[in-house]
Amino acid sequence: MQLIQIIEALIFAAPEPVTSAEIMKAVRRAAAESDAPFAREWENISEKKIETAIAELGEHLAETERSIELHEGASGWRFVTRSDYVEWIRALLPEMRPEKLSPAALETLALVAYRQPITKADIEAVRGVSVDGQIHKLIDRNLIRIGGRADLPGRPMLYETTEEFMEHFGVKDLEDLPNSEELRTVDLPTAGEEEEEAPEETADEQEEPEEPVELTPEEERLAALAAAEKALDEEESPAKSEGEEEAGEEPPHEES
Repeated sequence: MQLIQIIEALIFAAPEPVTSAEIMKAVRRAAAESDAPFAREWENISEKKIETAIAELGEHLAETERSIELHEGASGWRFVTRSDYVEWIRALLPEMRPEKLSPAALETLALVAYRQPITKADIEAVRGVSVDGQIHKLIDRNLIRIGGRADLPGRPMLYETTEEFMEHFGVKDLEDLPNSEELRTVDLPTAGEEEEEAPEETADEQEEPEEPVELTPEEERLAALAAAEKALDEEESPAKSEGEEEAGEEPPHEES
């Protein structure tokens, strides 16, 4: 029995992503209770050795072209199916459909991800439309949450991403987001210190006139990153009116 096999079994059996520290504790505990001679060397195993074995396991899966791979998210390690096999999995499980996020929701989510913690008013200052509906949708999907209140008149709520966001988009840390340093520091319009009249309700916060494009997780990641670039590159664009929002261009369809 090798350490790499034990780690593979632990990650596979864990109902949730598991960290290297949790794996280390489990190995130490089992080794201390085991009568097997080979287990004695693992009673005080270090986390660094666990991480080395995890890396070896990931390399082995890649070299042998297995259909699964190791993925480290914000909450730990887990096995995921390679994207090459998505069509075959859909054939077996047709009821499992990918989540849908509209372009408006992706742009709002991108602003929260790159500029968190951020107020609703600051998001609206960039997008030029009310985002009440999009914020509610993102909270319902557990992609963003209320992270506190700003030290501003009226104490507006601050929004930030959740651990579910990290898992969904496959990043371990916010610094792993593309162009993170640049997009988190570029100058953007902000709401004035004095409370202004809220933007009128627009099509952005109403029900989508058309069904959002259905995306795979990989396509959705690309759409989110494209939305981030678009939202942050258009900081100089004038605010849209309600009529302009309704008569705007069709939401872009992602290329397959």
